[in-house]
Amino acid sequence: MSNNLLTVIKKPLITEKGSLHLKTNVYSFEVASDATKNQIAKAIELVFKVKVENVHTMKSRGRAKRVGRFLSKVPHYKKALVKVADGQKIKIFEGV
Repeated sequence: MSNNLLTVIKKPLITEKGSLHLKTNVYSFEVASDATKNQIAKAIELVFKVKVENVHTMKSRGRAKRVGRFLSKVPHYKKALVKVADGQKIKIFEGV
């Protein structure tokens, strides 16, 4: 993993289940597959200017996706659930 913390976060994950976590200040992100919890926490604090309390990570396996007669594959990815301090919000997820 490079020392550049901006490459750790790939994109925010906005899902139905993730929107239920917003009530408890937990946000979900797709992150680099070799990123550690400390790197993820530092990157979130640097980019969004919030205090990170806790980070949970999990790897999601790719699956087969079928469109008509064509078969393709969704790639593997790593997901991080980030809990921020009370009273702080990440503006990307506002209005979800």
